[in-house]
Amino acid sequence: MQNPVFTSSAVFGEKADRAVTATDQRLRAEARGDARSGAASAPAYPSSTAYASSTPYPGGTAPAATPTTPAWATPRSAGMTFEDVVLRTASVFGVLLLVGVVGWHYGPQHPALIWVGVIGGLALGLVNAFKKSPSAPLVLAYGAFEGLALGAISAYYEAVWPGIVVQAVLATVATFTATLLLFRSGKVRVTPRFVRWLMVAVGGYVLFSLVNLVLTWTGVLDGWGLRSGPWGVLIGLVAVGLAAACLIMDFDSIARGVRAGAPKEFAWSAAFGLVVTLVWLYLELLRLLAILRR
Repeated sequence: MQNPVFTSSAVFGEKADRAVTATDQRLRAEARGDARSGAASAPAYPSSTAYASSTPYPGGTAPAATPTTPAWATPRSAGMTFEDVVLRTASVFGVLLLVGVVGWHYGPQHPALIWVGVIGGLALGLVNAFKKSPSAPLVLAYGAFEGLALGAISAYYEAVWPGIVVQAVLATVATFTATLLLFRSGKVRVTPRFVRWLMVAVGGYVLFSLVNLVLTWTGVLDGWGLRSGPWGVLIGLVAVGLAAACLIMDFDSIARGVRAGAPKEFAWSAAFGLVVTLVWLYLELLRLLAILRR
């Protein structure tokens, strides 16, 4: 679903992109010595020489003007890079896989571990999503709880449909790679129209999933509920497509943060956002493959 880590952030959202664009335009105008461009974007203050001669400050020097860049902005050389995001994402996945082994081995004998992982992951997911400043321990803890839940769930699917976990993992990696290449090529662009379409589509899918969950839990429908048969395959393909579209939005948001020179610690927020989307994509692929094999 649309990732609140990125959409509600002043670092990764559209505000950051507008701020860095305005700053770059101002710097280019100053470098060209374009007086007209500078006059159009700045108030008509007296010249620096005239102001210095009339200012009451010692030595004729006035205090520096207050910068208009965001408070979190840093020099580009000290800001977050794509390499920082890759390293943090790899760290979260490393924790997820290590704890996933525990869930894989002990989850089938202790079903409560699934709920521990699901509830812990949901709680920490909400905390990390809406926390203003990123916290590496909280992001890693989220990866641990998600690993516990995913390991136990994957073990159950593997027991019923042998080989399905490897298929789902390979499909997740392939989808991630394809969306990244499409984004890097520029063939897919995140436009306001694209964002509006995705929000409506994801909202409709979430509503459908809640209705289906209630119908299956109350016993009105059995098995996969409304996701059984050919309709289930079609809905699964739509869900995978939505998750892939959200990945493209995540890439675009991370690029905004890098362009804006966000502090390095926000690479943890970017890693968390990517892991959230990838976990959703993996679960959708796992369910789709199970429906196809059934």
